Amino acid sequence: MNKPRLLWGDLRSSFWFMPSLMVMDSIIFAVVLIEVESAGLTQWQSQWPRLFGVGAEGARQMLSTLAGSMMTVMGITFSMTLLALVLASGQYTSRVLRNFMRSRVTQATLGVFASIFAYYLIVLRTIRGNGGADEYVPNLAVFFAFVMALGGVVVLIYFIHHIASSIQASSIVASVGQETRASIDRLLPKQSIEGPVEDEGRKQVLESLDDRTWFPVPGAESGYVMSVESSVLLHLAGENRAVVRMEHGIGAFVVENTTLLSLALTYPPDQNLVDALNDAYTIGRHRTVDQDPAFGIRQIVDMAMKALSPGINDTSTAVICVDYLSAILARVVDRQFPPSHLYEGESLRVVAIVPSFEGLLAEAFDQIRRSAGDNVAILARMLSALETIGSLTTNFSHIQALEEQLQCIAELVDRCIVASYDRTRLERRLAEVRKTLNARCAVCAAENKG
Repeated sequence: MNKPRLLWGDLRSSFWFMPSLMVMDSIIFAVVLIEVESAGLTQWQSQWPRLFGVGAEGARQMLSTLAGSMMTVMGITFSMTLLALVLASGQYTSRVLRNFMRSRVTQATLGVFASIFAYYLIVLRTIRGNGGADEYVPNLAVFFAFVMALGGVVVLIYFIHHIASSIQASSIVASVGQETRASIDRLLPKQSIEGPVEDEGRKQVLESLDDRTWFPVPGAESGYVMSVESSVLLHLAGENRAVVRMEHGIGAFVVENTTLLSLALTYPPDQNLVDALNDAYTIGRHRTVDQDPAFGIRQIVDMAMKALSPGINDTSTAVICVDYLSAILARVVDRQFPPSHLYEGESLRVVAIVPSFEGLLAEAFDQIRRSAGDNVAILARMLSALETIGSLTTNFSHIQALEEQLQCIAELVDRCIVASYDRTRLERRLAEVRKTLNARCAVCAAENKG
C-alpha cells in the first residue's frame, strides 16, 4: 500500500508528469477539432467570415509566430522557476525544494505552455495550399489557437504573481506546516474517549528481551526509511513464531548490509525471510512528509536555524517558524500515537520505533533554543508556544515534556540575558507559563481521580 503511494508522490513532485499529460490532452484536442471541421463549420464560417475566414498563408504565419513565442515564454518560465529554487535553497534550506516542485501552479504553468506549443504544431501541420483549389485551413482549430494564446498570457501573469508570493518566508513555512498537519491527520487518529491503548495495561509477564538470541537482518540498500508496513512485520513474526525488533524508525538512514532490524528466533533466519522483512521497508534517497511528520518539523527548524545564523540574522523568519511549529504540536497533543509493542494475541511480536509527542517537541524546539542565545524575541515566542500547547493537553507526560522545555529556557535566560528589563520580562512570562502548566496538571489529576 505504501509503495504505490510513494510512487505517486514522486510523480506529483516531478516537473514532467503533469505537463506530459497536458501535452497529450492538447494533441487529442487538436485532432478532434480538425476532425469535426467538416461537420458544419462551413455555415459558421459563412455567418462570421471575419472571425473564421482566414487564409492558409495568414493562418500559417500566425501559428508559426505564436509557436515561436510560446517556446520563448516557456523558456522564461523555466528560468523563473529555477531562479526561485536557487533563492529558496540559499535563503532558507534545500529541503524545501521538493515543496516547490510539488506546486500545482508551477507544474500546470509549464504544462500550459508546452501543450499550447504542441497544439500549434499539430494544427500547423494540417494547413495546406496557398489560395488554390486544394487549400485547407482548419478554421475552428485556428480560432482556438488564438484563444489559447490569450489564455497563455493570463497564465503567465498569474505565474509571475505566484512566484513572487511563493518565495516569501511566510508562504514557504505555511506550505510546509500545512503539509505536516495533513500528514498528522492522516497518520495519527484522535484519541478515543477511553484514551490510547497503553502497552503497560496488558496483563502479561514477558521474559526479558535481552535474554533472547537476536539475529541481525541486514538492509538490502542504503537510504532513508520512507515507510514501514508494520502489519507485514507482525504477520511474518507470527508466522515464524519470532519477535521482530526495529533498529531504524521512519526517517532514519540505513546503510546497506548493516542491521535493519533484529529477529528473535531459535534458529538463524533463511534468505526468504530476510527478503520478506526487507520488502516491508520502503527505502529512498530522501525523506518525505507523507509518512514522516517529523521531517516537516525538521524543515521548519532548518529554516529557523538559517534565519538565526550570524550571516542572515533574520529574527522575523525565525519567529514565523516558531509560530508554525506551535501550530503543528498543538495538532499533535490530542492524537493517539501508534504503540511501540505489537502483539499477536498475548504474544509480543514486534518492538517498533514509533514517533512520540516528547520526541516531536524536542525536534521542534531544542536546536532553535540553543541557537537563540540572548534573542529575547525568540525566547518570548517559544514561551508563548509552550503555553499554547500546554493549554490544549491533559496528558501528564505531555505536560512533563513541556515543563522540561520550560526549565531549559529558564536556564538559558539566567545564563544569557544580561539586561534587567529583558530578564524581568522573560521571568514574568516564565511564571505565567508555569502557572498554566500547573493548572493543566491539576485538571489531569482531577480527571484521573474521577
